[in-house]
Amino acid sequence: MVSAVENLDQWCFAWFEASQAEGANRAGLWITSRWPPGATLTISFVDGDPALQTCVEGVARQWIQPGRANLFFDFRTDTNKTHIRISFTRAGSWSVLGNTALRIPVAEPTMNFGWLKPHSTDAEVERVVLHEFGHALGLVHEHQLPAGGILWNKPVVYADLEPKWSREKIERNLFATIDPAEAAITNLDPNSIMMYPIKKSWTVNGFSTGLNAKLSATDIAFIHNVY
Repeated sequence: MVSAVENLDQWCFAWFEASQAEGANRAGLWITSRWPPGATLTISFVDGDPALQTCVEGVARQWIQPGRANLFFDFRTDTNKTHIRISFTRAGSWSVLGNTALRIPVAEPTMNFGWLKPHSTDAEVERVVLHEFGHALGLVHEHQLPAGGILWNKPVVYADLEPKWSREKIERNLFATIDPAEAAITNLDPNSIMMYPIKKSWTVNGFSTGLNAKLSATDIAFIHNVY
């Protein structure tokens, strides 16, 4: 299983409001960030290797295959005045959640793939792109679901992460849970593409997850239901 600690530099921090940068993550689908079902989302690349751009587009379209999200992706090369704008040059991998991208100035990206390179493996591209496009559709991190939630062993988590993260960042990104009144949510899905890797020692009941790389059956059913 992939070590959560060893991959701290490759953990995603979604923006759930355009006014807040990294770290304010939630789980399920943030209701106010949902795009209108049936909408066409325009998408452009502000930089990046053309072959890598093609790979990103192909993976992203998994979310809108038949029986999944009732949305359409229009990748544009003639303008960057688009709903979603993708860069590869910023730090980390992240995305604004759903339609909060509309509040980001047009000159700025709404999504970034900081560690994807032309030599990245197909598996790595698929894992990262599926995750970030999940955020772009309004999905947030699975581990912060209140229903069937994770029983954290907080002292162990602090001991492992505080050399790298502040305690406030740990609280906000791991332990904070979503208000059920503000989100469409299901019970926690350990196989979700939106799930962080979690070490067994981080929970009091031995729950753990690895680094998920594919859309789970629940991911597919959920995105179809909300769109």
